[in-house]
Amino acid sequence: MTEPATGAPGLDAVDEVPVWLEVNGEPAVTWMCTPDQLPELVVGWCYGEGYIDARADLLSMRPCAKEPGFWVTVPNERYQTVEGQERRRVLASGCGAVTTILGSLSRVPRRTTTPAIPDLERTRALFKALFAKGERYQHTGGIHAAALTDGTTLLAHAEDIGRHNAVDKVMGQRLLAGEQPDDLILLVTGRISGELAFKAARARIAVVATPSVPSTVAVEIARAAGMVLIGRAVSGQPQVWTP
Repeated sequence: MTEPATGAPGLDAVDEVPVWLEVNGEPAVTWMCTPDQLPELVVGWCYGEGYIDARADLLSMRPCAKEPGFWVTVPNERYQTVEGQERRRVLASGCGAVTTILGSLSRVPRRTTTPAIPDLERTRALFKALFAKGERYQHTGGIHAAALTDGTTLLAHAEDIGRHNAVDKVMGQRLLAGEQPDDLILLVTGRISGELAFKAARARIAVVATPSVPSTVAVEIARAAGMVLIGRAVSGQPQVWTP
């Protein structure tokens, strides 16, 4: 029997650490995540959960000096609005024990315009660009990635052990740059789950595309939000769900 290689060149484990967040002095979430682009993760998550609508709503963000964690302050009225919503915490269909907050379809923001279906050949090329930027993927293979694009070029890119975290990171990149993700295309390397579709809907994303497929709940959320979903976007036969 051949013994497995140990510590051989090119056999890298994927970094994973717990990172906690307190919002307005109260525990909000602990991520199991890849330990980079952590401010982007914090900002993107706060945006996706509704604590902020723009960078200006983030009154303060302070990292802990002793362990991976952050304290964030947002306007109290916004904090109270989010905490007062009738939402349920669920065990998400992500990698590992991922929890998220989901609301009812009636709370999904509805787009005022129906987005056009992007050029599918161009979308495939953008995924190739996303894969080419995946440094951790090339070393380990055990990583997810996400990107925001205007349909022509990648505007933000992130990798993480969790696809939800990767999505939050690219949202945070956009917001920290003083830009909004509205009307952009979100590329994700994993399945489009219900909670991921909910994040995209809150961000007023126009299109979500994946080499994999969406879940049935994601399709319902996308239709309620007026988003387009594209599955099997890298294959020769992409599947498109329209509102």
